[in-house]
This record gives sequence, C-alpha cells and structure tokens, in this order.
Amino acid sequence: MSFIFYHYYKIEEEHTRENLFLEMKNYSLFFDDKRFDIDIVDRDKTHHPYELYSDRESLYILIPFATDKRDMLKIFYPKSAYGKLLERIRHTLLWQFLFLSLIAVLISLLFSFYVLSPLRRSLELLEVFIKDIIHDLNTPLTSILINLKMMDASSEEVESISNSAKTIAMLHHNLDSYLKEVTFEKERFDLEEVIREQVAFFAPMYDYLRWEVEIEERIIRSDKNALARVIYNLLSNACKYNTSDGFVKISLTHHTLSISNSSYGIKNPAKIFERFYKEGERGLGIGLHIVEKLCTQLEIEKTVTIDNHIVTISLSLEKII
Repeated sequence: MSFIFYHYYKIEEEHTRENLFLEMKNYSLFFDDKRFDIDIVDRDKTHHPYELYSDRESLYILIPFATDKRDMLKIFYPKSAYGKLLERIRHTLLWQFLFLSLIAVLISLLFSFYVLSPLRRSLELLEVFIKDIIHDLNTPLTSILINLKMMDASSEEVESISNSAKTIAMLHHNLDSYLKEVTFEKERFDLEEVIREQVAFFAPMYDYLRWEVEIEERIIRSDKNALARVIYNLLSNACKYNTSDGFVKISLTHHTLSISNSSYGIKNPAKIFERFYKEGERGLGIGLHIVEKLCTQLEIEKTVTIDNHIVTISLSLEKII
C-alpha cells in the first residue's frame, strides 16, 4: 500500500509541475495570474528558453526579449507555495487511500461472510448431528452396561464385551465434554482407587506392555468423573502410541501425578494438546485436547517432558488436595 501511495504521489507531483509549466507559459502572454512573479535576469547560456527549472527559492522559466539579447524575463513560482501545493496533494491522496482501503476492507468482510456462510452452516448442522447421535447413544449404551453387570462377569466373552462398552462409553463422555460445557460437582475421593480402576481396564488390552504403578492412597477434592476421563485419555494415548516392548509407568509423589511411557518420539510436542491434531492415522485428535480443557477447568497444571523418546505428562494436584 505504501508503494502504491508513493507511486501515485510521484505521478501527481509530475502532473503538478507540468501544469505549472503550462500556466507559466500562458502567463508570459497575458500576465494575468497573481500566483506568479516576474524578474529580469541576465541571459545564461546553460538555460534554454521555455523550459522549467528550479532553484532553492522557486520554480521558473525564462522568456527571451525580442529586442534585447542580453536579458531574459524570468517567470517564477515560489518554492514555499509549491511545497504547500504538494502538501495538499499528499493530504488528498491520503484521504482517498484511507477511504478506498475502508471500502476494500468492508467488501472483503462481506465477501468473507458470504463465502464462509455455507461452511458455518455446515459446521452448525454437523454439531447438531453429533449432539443428536450422542443423545441417541446414551440410552442403549446405558442399557448395555446395566445388563452386563447382571451377567456372569467371570466369562471372558462378557468381560471383552464389557471392556468394549466401557470404551464406547468413555468416547461418548469425551464427545459430550468436547461439545458442551459440563458442570462439575466436587467431592472427596481416593485418587488411588480411580487410577487402579483405569489401569485394570487398560492393562489386559495392552498386556504386552510393562506396567509400573507406584501410587498410594491420596484423598483429593475434585470432580471424580472428570478426573477419571483425564487419566483415561492419558493412559489411552500412552498405550496407543507406545512401542512393541515398551512400558507405562504411573507414579504419585507429593502433589504430582506422572504418567510416563516409551514411544517412537513426538514430531511436534507443542501441538499435542491442540484440537484435532494427531501424528498418526488412529484416533480423532481430541483426546489430549479434552485433557487440556478438563485440566484447565479442574485447576490442574500440567507439564510435558520428552527425554530419549520417553514421554512424561505430569499433573500438579496441589490446588485440589
């Protein structure tokens, strides 16, 4: 924009000089323009008649006398007046550019709204569609879980179905947390019980991993279901992106809960909590984003460290103990 303004200003400056030059020539015929002054100067062989020149004080042209070959008539326009003329041109161009820029911004905004309107409408319909699916899943999922509790829990098939149903239930809760704000209900509970419950769910499915659980009884005050979803998502991520002969380690020291796992490395550690970001084809890319969202709402500070392909996510529980 600055280049365009400078370019047009130079064009206008050149037009102004040309107009002044023509008006000076006309003035030499009738002497009827109060803007110009005249003087008689000695003839200078380096200056040609009827050409525009400038010095420190004025713009001028030289007109030869028909009867006197030694003197010339100098018609000049003061540099101070010329500077004011250029200043008015700059102000006019500036206001024109500001006005045109404002129009361009308004047109761009209107065009953006017009172009993005179908996309926004599609996203709204998709969100409504997902909410309807979540609502419709709730009843049959609850029925499945209730009926599974009434069946023989020692059966391997029932246990497999139960684990799959719990996985769907947790995915259901994740989507529900993602789409709407959840009201938390704080209560006092044993964190060790929640962690061991989640470990008991994942360990059989990932029995090729080495599980190390170093926790002790710790009573905290928070939303039990929300914190369970945080631990579920972290363990799910630690298992899915582990190595074939890797490990998952859970430790609770002082006020910090740490979940470590072996991995093949993370390409962009700063992005792992961003919505829809994922480094593989598996998953939806919202698990760790929900961890980020729930930790913020539960007042839990988290840190991520990577040391020699070992990923550790630490949760500070100091504010909820």
